[in-house]
Amino acid sequence: MNEPEKNSNQGTLYLVATPIGNLGDISQRACQVLEEVEVVACEDTRRTGKLLELLGLQAKKLLIANEHTESSIGPTVVELLAQGKDVALVSDAGTPAISDPGERLVKHVVASEHHVSVVPGPSAVIAAVTLSGFATKRWTMEGFLPRKGRERRLQLKAIGLADRTTVIFESPKRLRKTLAELAAACGPDRDAVVMRELTKLHEEIVRGTLAELCERFSVDVKGETVIVISAAEVQEVSDETIINALEGELAKGTKTSGAVTQVSAALGVQRNRVYSLAHQKLEQGLN
Repeated sequence: MNEPEKNSNQGTLYLVATPIGNLGDISQRACQVLEEVEVVACEDTRRTGKLLELLGLQAKKLLIANEHTESSIGPTVVELLAQGKDVALVSDAGTPAISDPGERLVKHVVASEHHVSVVPGPSAVIAAVTLSGFATKRWTMEGFLPRKGRERRLQLKAIGLADRTTVIFESPKRLRKTLAELAAACGPDRDAVVMRELTKLHEEIVRGTLAELCERFSVDVKGETVIVISAAEVQEVSDETIINALEGELAKGTKTSGAVTQVSAALGVQRNRVYSLAHQKLEQGLN
């Protein structure tokens, strides 16, 4: 489905990026949009009201769009747009819908075939990736990790194996625990960066191995933090290693197709490569 064309009789939902710490980072266009819209959907009416005040903008009608309400206010926003009223969506800091509320509201508006536009600007994840000094061609944003349980363990394991830079957000009270678990999942010598209070007066950027960062942040800190983890070193798996693993599986009585699947998953190599080697060995008399 093509993006609906702007209808002069309908309003637009503007996704407006706001400063992550330094008021001077807000764009001229963001100020213009916030000045012109009639309604602002926001996480916290007090914080957004204060932002508008600091920018010298008159008070707006504010709708609460947080994790608990963004689905329920979808029809309200769509009705406003249908009436020809423009609406701005902001988060407490940074770009809406990036580890912040907004995704469900945008989805609802798009499904209703109303126009959505973006006013790009500050983003903690983009700032963190560019500051990290790690590879930026491919990277993954994980946001906040699950608090506990199997889902958290699986995500930590995936980060440990990731062949790209990984960015996660963390609260100050959980920083120590998360760094320790990352060191266990990724290895203590994996390079990482902890960034705290980005763009603010007391901005802090600490680089080192995960072991060093665990020691550095052994006491509680204040302020939201971003952790950037370097990519895992990808080691080429030799044919000999694959064949040895296949022989081990087949010796246990596993059927060839099952052995191929098991070895492919265990070694992280493509299934067709494992299958080809298995076929070659079978032709040579491997039982």
